[in-house]
Amino acid sequence: MKTSFVGFKKAAGVLALAVGLSSALAGCSGSNSSTGTKAPEKTAEKKVQEIRLVAANHPWTEAIKAQLPEFEKETGIKVKIDSYFEDQLTQKTSVEFASNSKNIDVVMFRPLQDGKMFHKSGYFADMTGYISKEQDYTKDFIPSSLGSVQQDKKYFGLPLVTETEVLYYRKDLLEKAGIEVPKTLEELEAAAKKLNNPANGVAGFVARGKRAAAVTQFSSFLYGFGGDFMKDGKSTLTSPEALKAFEYYGNLLNKYGPKGTLNMSWPEAMAVFTQGKAAFYTDASSLFTNATDPSKSAVADKVGFAPFPAGANGSKPYNVTSWALGIGANSEKKDAAWEFIKWVESKEMVTKLQAEGNPGARISVWESAEGTAKFPKDLAAAIAENGKTGTSYDRPVVINVGSARDSIGDIIIAGIEGKDVKAAAEKADGEFQKILDSEK
Repeated sequence: MKTSFVGFKKAAGVLALAVGLSSALAGCSGSNSSTGTKAPEKTAEKKVQEIRLVAANHPWTEAIKAQLPEFEKETGIKVKIDSYFEDQLTQKTSVEFASNSKNIDVVMFRPLQDGKMFHKSGYFADMTGYISKEQDYTKDFIPSSLGSVQQDKKYFGLPLVTETEVLYYRKDLLEKAGIEVPKTLEELEAAAKKLNNPANGVAGFVARGKRAAAVTQFSSFLYGFGGDFMKDGKSTLTSPEALKAFEYYGNLLNKYGPKGTLNMSWPEAMAVFTQGKAAFYTDASSLFTNATDPSKSAVADKVGFAPFPAGANGSKPYNVTSWALGIGANSEKKDAAWEFIKWVESKEMVTKLQAEGNPGARISVWESAEGTAKFPKDLAAAIAENGKTGTSYDRPVVINVGSARDSIGDIIIAGIEGKDVKAAAEKADGEFQKILDSEK
């Protein structure tokens, strides 16, 4: 029995060797040993990785959700989106970042509201290395939009949603009065004066007049006059150029604006315009559907758009990144996060999203028919024109931006009320300088 068992083991071993050799040869020939057909090739499975995007409740966020399956199929990277209202988003991300959380891979943020604070606190990863590896990556981006997401030539984000200040106007009123669309601030004031008709319930001009809310829209007037909020860490609110801008803006609303201007942020000012109660209105391009949607506007078919009028310093409207994408500093999936951002920021994807009404930062998309299909032609042209000379910020780039806007807003209020603008500016100048000194 012993000899027989040993012989059986040897025979089994020989048989196994023969089968193994046969299989190996079949594998080398690419044939199926039983059928003679080519064996199916095995494809390497992509490792599934999941990244977390913390975003705002925003049309862009809703639009990108529909595109995610394409990205996940291409890369094997799954994207989990947690979205919040704007103020909740700031609070949520601040708490997570401060606790050194590793769970934020990609973050949607407002560069001019939270960007400096987050960047200074070390919450963002430096994206410069990723960007520099892509040939001529930033050449197709509107220059001012990039200014909102970099410091010392290093990128802490990339622009996602942009906006600029444009001139909204009533085509019918201008045509009837024989007035050309204003190209300068001087022409705007003259036209507003001529079209101001309180007796018939039509103001010559409407814009934001509510303290802090007015600051962003006033900024384009400030730059047009050659002024700025600060320079080299010093407040410039009392410079001759700044004073002229404050006086001009205040005078425009004081003399030719509707009643209740001091209580107007964009919803109230827009309502005046869309109800047919103002000839001119300056505000963000991103709000345009409120004026052109017949269900929201009584003058939807009468609205025209133009580039922001030029002041003594030329046309210098804000042209900003209102929302951007960054990578969390503590993320352990930075490479995957960059792949997502690169995909989202590609010309193809920006074109798709902009065609749905989400204004992006790529020059070529603004020059394309598909990218501007959802925008009135004159608005698309105005946005493109503003992009050539735009300024990358619409408020002081400071951490304590809320207090800064309040102080500057006091000067705007003084101008609208016809009070001493210089005195108000001197007071605000001191307050603003304390903020600047505290952040050094």
